[in-house]
Amino acid sequence: MAVVSEIHHLDRHVGETVTVRGWVQTTRTHGRVTFLVVRDGTGIVQGVILQKEVPEEVWSTFHSLTLETSVAVTGEVRADARAPGGHELIVREIRVVGASEDYPIQPKEHGVDFLLDHRHLWLRSRQQRAILRVRNELEMATMDFYYERGFVRIDTPILTGAIGEGGAALFGLDYFGERAYLAQTGQLYLEAAAAALGKVYSFGPTFRAEKSKTRRHLTEFWMIEPEVAWYDSEDNMRLQEAYVCYLVERALERCGEELEVLERDTTKLENVTGPFPRISYTEAVERLQAKGSDIQWGMDLGAPDETMIAEDYDRPVFIYNYPKEAKAFYMKENPEDPRTVLCDDLIAPEGYGEIIGGSQREDDHDKLLARIREEGLPEASYAWYLDLRKYGTFPHSGFGLGLERTLAWICGRPHIREMIPFPRMLHRIYP
Repeated sequence: MAVVSEIHHLDRHVGETVTVRGWVQTTRTHGRVTFLVVRDGTGIVQGVILQKEVPEEVWSTFHSLTLETSVAVTGEVRADARAPGGHELIVREIRVVGASEDYPIQPKEHGVDFLLDHRHLWLRSRQQRAILRVRNELEMATMDFYYERGFVRIDTPILTGAIGEGGAALFGLDYFGERAYLAQTGQLYLEAAAAALGKVYSFGPTFRAEKSKTRRHLTEFWMIEPEVAWYDSEDNMRLQEAYVCYLVERALERCGEELEVLERDTTKLENVTGPFPRISYTEAVERLQAKGSDIQWGMDLGAPDETMIAEDYDRPVFIYNYPKEAKAFYMKENPEDPRTVLCDDLIAPEGYGEIIGGSQREDDHDKLLARIREEGLPEASYAWYLDLRKYGTFPHSGFGLGLERTLAWICGRPHIREMIPFPRMLHRIYP
């Protein structure tokens, strides 16, 4: 009986007869010799069928195959450096498991809306598979990075009564008669955990009800959020720098084949080493004005502003200490300039914009309460958060890295919608 093998293990079975199970990726015919490429999720293999060496039934079955038919193919493994994956299968038997008639996505140009409507099938394409493998590597690298540094992962609530960023971008819902929201961030809960465990992080979905159609926005995305007791803003930026360098290094080390499929110019990623350049918000405004922008001090930086700043660098750049009014209520007032807060945004090069937002947190109870009142937030919902400043307050800092934006930059893809298996955007919740 033939050995059942995953395609990426075929090197263990050279000279043996094996069965691989997967989906038909391509077929082609050259007279009495035909070729069949099968994908099983671990790799691809080319099957060679010689008409004179197989029963008529096998020859006939081959000619009935269509794109994405699922099959079980049996044959002898032969090493061949010219073949995809370095091995060929000399086919003896083909069994159709599931037919695939009129597969919607054909080898031709399709519109984006069509592809998104068929996202459940689009995932099978070569480039989309490559993106998902790089995403998986970044996720594994994230867990390795924080585990190696003694962080504890904390799973924070998705349903919350305390907002973290801004009330205008919330998905609200009824929670047994109370008002609740889908979490924009796990940060507030991580601050509580940092007082218990010192170094913590969360890794999960977050939700923003932003009515934006830009290439940088999703309504549901994944965020990695570390929070560290006793870290100030400088410590925080150093951690961000180390983390981003680690992610890029892992992608270059382990995803070379996928980045090649995506036609990513990896020389641009090889430049991503520390230290990252740093400029203050005030310096950024001056540079933008010198470049012809009409931005004024006090205004938040938009995507075009970030791009203009980043174009001067070949690696991510920190912009730090924004005006208080442009940032969230929980950020610590800058003692050297109370108009600003101790925060930073990390801007990726090549026009990919902000991939990290971070800050030192306000640890003064009265100043935090004043900011909550200034923002018109419900004090009762933040009683527990204020308790952290009443019972053993401490300096602490943290940040959030958007996985999909970071992945888009590393993969060199123009739009964030391909960076998550099933994107949720304005007016899109199917499939």
